[in-house]
Amino acid sequence: MNTVKTLAQFIEQQANTTTDFILLLNDIALSCKQIARTVNRGAMAGILGSAETENIQGETQKELDIITNDIMVDALNWTGRLSGMASEEVDDPIAIPAEYPKGKYLALFDPLDGSSNIDINLTVGTIFSILEGRDGQDATLEDYLQKGTEQVCAGFVLYGPSTMMILTTGQGVNGFTLDEDIGEFVLTHQDMTIPEDTAEFSINMSNQRFWQEPVQRYIDECLQGVDGTRDKNFNMRWVASMVAEVYRVLTRGGIFMYPFDTRDPSRPGKLRLMYEANPMAFIVEQAGGVCSTGVERMMEVTPTDIHQRVPVILGSKNEVDRVVSYHQD
Repeated sequence: MNTVKTLAQFIEQQANTTTDFILLLNDIALSCKQIARTVNRGAMAGILGSAETENIQGETQKELDIITNDIMVDALNWTGRLSGMASEEVDDPIAIPAEYPKGKYLALFDPLDGSSNIDINLTVGTIFSILEGRDGQDATLEDYLQKGTEQVCAGFVLYGPSTMMILTTGQGVNGFTLDEDIGEFVLTHQDMTIPEDTAEFSINMSNQRFWQEPVQRYIDECLQGVDGTRDKNFNMRWVASMVAEVYRVLTRGGIFMYPFDTRDPSRPGKLRLMYEANPMAFIVEQAGGVCSTGVERMMEVTPTDIHQRVPVILGSKNEVDRVVSYHQD
């Protein structure tokens, strides 16, 4: 008879984990189960479509962006394990209400990544990062502005054909699938690793005319296939959901890029450093891959704002290293 290992059991067996940390991950897992159910019932509950509001990045919010953000905040703010939170959907850091105790951790999250896909029933997800804050005190803005190397934990959850959590605490990457029968995430993908080589790339080709020369050069080589200098054919994929793109890279290799483009020099990238790029970089590196802005290791970027944008190039080591070398040239 096969025995299952739940997320809580797995985390308890890892080194250097505290009770508060284990309970915080359980809180996050519970909120993601609620989000999974909410996303699954979207059309039946009448909560699809636009909320006719914008977040701080000027992006139109979906009804589910707001609902899933509220689920995360309500699940975490009262537990006594956080000194503050930050969300893609909220302009400023989220303070813990005065009536609740404060803990030592900070939670940063994108509650519904890929929400533009929700109305067409494609994969969406939640991305989260955990940092250490001021134990027992309210967090300040400066407390959040830590480099990615300071992360205690990072993960993302996919709401697809099955609900999965991908997680790292700095001891490799593991995947957990939500078992609906017992209501728990159970270990199904142990020690996930990214192959160093790949023949698959993921990028939004509609933006090609705005890319810098190093990315243009790399993509041109991929498109030329066996007739070009790379002497092999590449496949292209694009889902417009970072969680889906990174999960594919984790399971079969590949390179995912949302590079710098020239349309607006004040916005050096599309994706947000603190609650998208950094947690994904932590996961990718722990799985043997590489994540870079093109000119700098992602997790060594110095944050200046909780909503800071960065270019992202991540995935199989040899391909990311090639794109980085083109930037150096």
